[in-house]
Amino acid sequence: MTDLQESPLRVVFLTTSLPVGGAETLLMNLVRRLDRKRFTPEIACLKERGPLGEQLAEEMPVHSSLLSSKFDIRVVVRLYRLLKCREIDAVVTVGAGDKMFWGRLAAKLAGVPVILSALHSTGWPDSVGLLNRLLTPLTDGFIGVADAHAEHLAEYEKFPRDRVHTIYNGVDTEKFVPSGGDNLRQELGIDDDTPLVGILAALRPEKNHELFLAGAKRILETVPETQFVIIGDGDRRETIERMAEEFGIRDVTHLLGSRNDVHAVLPAIDVVALTSHNEASPVSILEALSCGVPVVSARVGSVPETVIPGRTGELFQPGDVEGYVDATLDLLLHPSKRSELGRQGRDHVIAHCSLDAMVDGYQQLLESIYQAKHPDTARPTSPRRFGDTARELRSSPSHSGA
Repeated sequence: MTDLQESPLRVVFLTTSLPVGGAETLLMNLVRRLDRKRFTPEIACLKERGPLGEQLAEEMPVHSSLLSSKFDIRVVVRLYRLLKCREIDAVVTVGAGDKMFWGRLAAKLAGVPVILSALHSTGWPDSVGLLNRLLTPLTDGFIGVADAHAEHLAEYEKFPRDRVHTIYNGVDTEKFVPSGGDNLRQELGIDDDTPLVGILAALRPEKNHELFLAGAKRILETVPETQFVIIGDGDRRETIERMAEEFGIRDVTHLLGSRNDVHAVLPAIDVVALTSHNEASPVSILEALSCGVPVVSARVGSVPETVIPGRTGELFQPGDVEGYVDATLDLLLHPSKRSELGRQGRDHVIAHCSLDAMVDGYQQLLESIYQAKHPDTARPTSPRRFGDTARELRSSPSHSGA
């Protein structure tokens, strides 16, 4: 077993695959930033590596193709052998579903000292089922991405409150900055003063692009020069293109697909929308705010902890097209307000949702649990349980930064 004083903790992060997406990018940033003097990260994908997994394979071990079918119970044997062979000290399952179940079961059988489950949604498609709840006694900690999300895990998923922790999603505030969006407007052939509304979300049903498009048609009635960008890809691309045609807005709606330059695209946008049916704490809005772009979002999940009405953006009730349109028009028609909300949004992300803060949260939690089981070898740390962040935000003065 690894001695923390002599060598880093060997940590496996278990997921399904690593396509280009918000949660996947978050995991990639996390493992890249872990302190190599304290941790040696590895990735295990039940299915294929995916594009981001291929990138990470050049930097660290990435294991894949561990699950051949939904009912392939031999995945437990494969994971068990992997964890034993690699002498793993901690397993972090990322998301619900198969990886959460098989990963924790195999980790327990392999005698892995620390078993954690990180969740990043508050409902379908990432809800926690009965079988996963049955493995709660095997789990040292559950990670929510905001205090409201952690409360959801305790209240509705019935995870023990003393094992539920908050680690806010984080973005690289030195990469996502308010400048550098000129190239996108040149790419689209639009002027600097053309109003531009965007959405950054995979093309999946729960992201509710229908509301974004319906709202776009209404926005054009008041600000006819507005254009719209959709960043992300998925199986619903043709459906969304067809809907844009039916609404008569195809010419001003730009589907950009997946981009590896999101940090350079977002600063060109005036307002970023989030129209989802459900979320926890989406990375897309943190990236937008870090770029100084205000967000208009559905009041879902933990979003109100980040999109604060009148401070970093505006909220509307889920599915409320009129509420979405009114909030977006208010920002488009009042540039000074838009600019101020964008500035305060960046300040908020720098103060509370930076990538460094997220990485530090994981490092402290992993070490603190390992320490509790190996008090003679682990260094002292202080884990954060849910509720702590909210209390700090309520009691601390606002921060500012650039």
